[in-house]
Parts: sequence; structure tokens; C-alpha cells
Amino acid sequence: MNNTLNFSQFRHQSKKGIVIIYLNLLYKVFKAFWLLLFLFIQKFAKIPENTLTFIYIGLGFLLLFFLIRAFLIFKNFQFKIYNNHFILKKGILKKTNTSIPFDRIQNINYKQNIIQQIINVHEVNIETAGSSKAEISIKALSIIEAKALKKAITIYDKKDAANEEEIIEKPLLKIGFFELIKVSLTENHLQSLLILFALLVGFFQQISDLFDGLGKREILDNYISENTSTLETSVVLIIGLLIFFTIIAVLSSVVRVVLRHFDLTVFIKNNALEINQGLTTKKSVVLKKAKVQHITVSTNPIKKWLGISFITFKQAISGKVKKKQDKVIKIVGCKKAQVLEIKNLLFPNENLEGFTKNLPDIYFRFRLYFRTLILLILINIGLFFGFENNYVFGLNVIILPIFILFIKLKYKKRYYFFNEELLVVGQGSIETHKTILPFFKVQNVKLKQTIFQVKKNVADIVFQTASGKVKIPCIPIEKALLIYNYTLYKIEISKKSWM
Repeated sequence: MNNTLNFSQFRHQSKKGIVIIYLNLLYKVFKAFWLLLFLFIQKFAKIPENTLTFIYIGLGFLLLFFLIRAFLIFKNFQFKIYNNHFILKKGILKKTNTSIPFDRIQNINYKQNIIQQIINVHEVNIETAGSSKAEISIKALSIIEAKALKKAITIYDKKDAANEEEIIEKPLLKIGFFELIKVSLTENHLQSLLILFALLVGFFQQISDLFDGLGKREILDNYISENTSTLETSVVLIIGLLIFFTIIAVLSSVVRVVLRHFDLTVFIKNNALEINQGLTTKKSVVLKKAKVQHITVSTNPIKKWLGISFITFKQAISGKVKKKQDKVIKIVGCKKAQVLEIKNLLFPNENLEGFTKNLPDIYFRFRLYFRTLILLILINIGLFFGFENNYVFGLNVIILPIFILFIKLKYKKRYYFFNEELLVVGQGSIETHKTILPFFKVQNVKLKQTIFQVKKNVADIVFQTASGKVKIPCIPIEKALLIYNYTLYKIEISKKSWM
């Protein structure tokens, strides 16, 4: 290895990292106090000249303070590799030393946001199983340094080091821009619509707080009241708004998919998957076979017609972690042959064809109908108190058949089967999700029954893995006991490592 890339001594990241750290500190301040900035701009014309001078001086000192802080963070951030451990020193007043054994490292990922792309540095994230975000984040390394660090951590014995040069990357999947547009048009637009609605509700809450602070709440209430009355009496306006928000939801799905999965390229290398994707934020993730707890292959009617699906990989997470998104990796636009190749990489010599799908007990469908009835009652109560005109109850004519169709699809797609090594669990309504879980990855298994299930002789089985739970609901107690005992048996006799 080149002397400049020798990690045996403590070293700093690139000096360009000061810019990244500085901008990150400013962004956090802006995110916390943007409302005050909005009020300042609104009242700018009424602020006396002397007061503005003091504000500008204070702002200048604040910017200087964060620049000094960014420099000290950079100066005290040092790392090295020693005895198959990654060692990090950081902190300004409170110094911390972190040491992570190589075998505890789950992923080493590259990342580039817009600023990092402009100044040509990469962020390197070193993740372990017990963290919702990167346990160690090096904000600025050149691509040569990043690759050298990754190689030094992942190839740390002579055997692997010798084999590294012989392995040629094999491109498995590459999604172009127009293919990505097709993928985005088949996404779950209802999810985008709900996210949009949540953002609008949050924005409205902030606007309400702003008007309260200015003593103008009455103006806002009158405006909302007038427009609500117009909305209630205009069916055309309601339909127009639904079409408008649907178009916005579709466009937001397209933007979200393109930004996240732009130039998606997947390679098979060193018995692992290397995934490169992203536009505004470029990411490179190496997904090791041993670190994957289970996978889910998902599709929907349009995706099925186009012959594509997406695969979600679940990795180990801590039980205390709330934000699990970083531990979920998704590959979109996979053809059937590519899904099969990934399955063979993770679960070699396992045939999943020809097995009879077992459906839940009929009690599961009854439970779905009961919960839907409760939901319909709540919806109608909301319509009763939210609208003065009774015509809105006509929505039940549309809602009820849709709910019944969803229940039938949900019951039909809730299946399971297993062979000696793998458990396969299906679920979904419009989308179909097939989860493949190796028995040796299961950490514990629970058999659960409510008082109603006891009377019906059915039970739920919950498989706890390092990446979360997989559940089979409402199956006959005899089959539940069979699966429960078999899982315990496989856990006891397995000598494979789940990590």
C-alpha cells in the first residue's frame, strides 16, 4: 500500500472537510430557528438602524464561532487502523475514543451530497448493527483514500488480500433514466399522497402558530371558514382537488425515485452486492451476504405486467433503534432472472418452486372485516361532525366495495410455506410482498394467542430476527406448534453465524 494511504498512524480527513462540517453546523441552526429568520425578514423594515447594526455584528460573531467550532471538530477528528480495529479520536471539550473490531462492522458506505460533489470529496460511513445511523462518519475523503480505507477494513487477512486482485466485478443490474421513470410510475402513489398530506398539515400548524404570535389568528380562521363553505357546496371543486393532489402525488413519486435511485448499478463482488445510486446524494453500499437477515421481494399488478419487482434487504439493527431506514436497502427494477440470481447468491441450492401455499384460518378474514367495520364507523362519525350536508355519506357506496376488495386480496396474499432451511411468508393487498427468512437467522420464536384465538384454536407465530419481526397470523394451532417446534430445533442445531 502507498505510504500516503497507510492508516497505521493517526490521520485527519481532507481539509475540505472543514467546509462540510461548517455548512452542516449552519444547516442545523437554520433548521432549528428558521421561523425566527422568517419573522426577522417580515419585520425588517420596522427595525431601527442601530438595532440592525447590533444584529449584523451578532450574526458575524455567530458565523465566526461556528467556523472556529468546525475547525476544532476537524482538528480533533483523527482515525487509524490498528490490530484489526478501526480507532477514532474526536471531541472538543469532551474527548471520546472509539474502537470497533473489523468483524463487528456491518457496512462501509460511500456518500456524496451536492456540496461534497462540488468540492470532490466523499463521505465514508462505517456502520455496526446497533446504530440507526452511521456509527462513524468521515465527512471528507478523496475517492482514493475512501477505497483504500474500505479495502484495509474489509480485506484484513492474507488469504482475502490475495484473492482480492483476482475477482472481477460482475454487473448484475443497471437502471437507466427512462427505465427509472417506468419504475416510479408503478410506485405506491397513495403513500406519496399521505406524505404530502402530512407535510401540508405540518405546514398549516406552523402557519397557525405564526398567526397566533402576530395576533392575526382571526384573519386565518375567517379565510379557512369561507373556503371550507365553498368546498362543501362544490362537487366539481372537490373532484378537481382530488385530481390535482393525485397528479402531485405521482410527480412526487417520480422525483423521489429518480433522486434516490438515479444511475442505479448493482455488482456482484467478493460474494457480496455493491449498490451505487443517487443524484443529489450519491451512495455506494456494499451489502455482505452474512449481514443480510432476510429479504422481501415485492411487486404489484403494473410491475408484474412489466416484469419487474424490487428487493428489500433487511440488516441487523439494535432493539433500541427508532430510525431503521438506514438499515433497509432496496434495489428497484429487478427482472425475474436478476431476482433469481440474488436469491441464489444469498440462499444457494434452495429451491422454492412447487410448494403449496398455506393460507391463514378463516378467522383472519373475520378479524379483518371486524376491524374494517370499526374504521367505517369512525369515518362516518368524522363525516357527521365535519360536514353539514348529508350527501357526503354517499361516499360509503364507493368506500365499502373498495374495503371488501382489499380484505379479499389481503387474505389471499397472506400465505406461508417452508422447506428445511427457509421460511417464506407472503402478505399485501394491492402490492405483493414475499419475505424469505433462513431459520438459522431467527433469534427467538413466539407463539401468541388472544382469548378469541383460543376459542377458535388458532395462533400467531412471531419470528424475531436481528432486523425485526416476521409474523404469520391466525393459523391452526396444530400447524403453529409444528412450525414453532421445528424453528426451535433449527435454532438449536444450527452452527451458522447469524452475523
